[in-house]
Amino acid sequence: MTTGQPPATDPQTTAPDDERLPSLAEQMADQLGGWRGLVESSIPVVVFVLANVVGELRPAVIASVGVAVLIAVVRLVQRRPVRHAVNGLFGIAIGAAIAWRTGDERDFYLPGILYGIGYGIALLLSAVIRQPLVGWIWSVLVAKGRSEWRDDPRLVRTFTQLTVLWGVVWLAKVGVQAGLYLAHQDTALGVARLALGYPPYALLLLITVWVVRRVTRESAPQPLPGG
Repeated sequence: MTTGQPPATDPQTTAPDDERLPSLAEQMADQLGGWRGLVESSIPVVVFVLANVVGELRPAVIASVGVAVLIAVVRLVQRRPVRHAVNGLFGIAIGAAIAWRTGDERDFYLPGILYGIGYGIALLLSAVIRQPLVGWIWSVLVAKGRSEWRDDPRLVRTFTQLTVLWGVVWLAKVGVQAGLYLAHQDTALGVARLALGYPPYALLLLITVWVVRRVTRESAPQPLPGG
């Protein structure tokens, strides 16, 4: 390191007021909404799948949307964060509206498939142009808007590799759902939507936080002996 050059900044720990960073578990809990968020986001889809198996499409749509609305209302009454509930309600409502209009139950899952394809492609394109989307999302969600990682070639490379990983996994899981959609495997599509929803996301999030924290620690300047 040249004389007078400031030490590399930590993209997740450097803050003017040295406020405590959330732990890995806290970061994951915030992004996933905790166990309650995981369960609540899955309930409307489970209701739709079960109601559609034992009954007809439109009652299943009504039931799933009704449950999603109820979850959001309960959170609001309890004065709990409603971000995850509102996001889930929005996604359920779009799929329900399309399925209601077309009369085809598999269309309930179409918005999620299209979103997954778009998100996966965006991730890979951002890595190609050296503006890794995972790095920018990290800046917003973890680093409080700071983007010092752009000045560290090792972190840029790390975020690029992580972005490629996210993109490949996202396209793989949405590819399975798209195949079931085209094959008219409606019930299997519902099961795949649940199985390939939060579990891969949670695993990718865990890998991302662990890798970035490890690289950041290794990049941090070491104290001089006896200092």
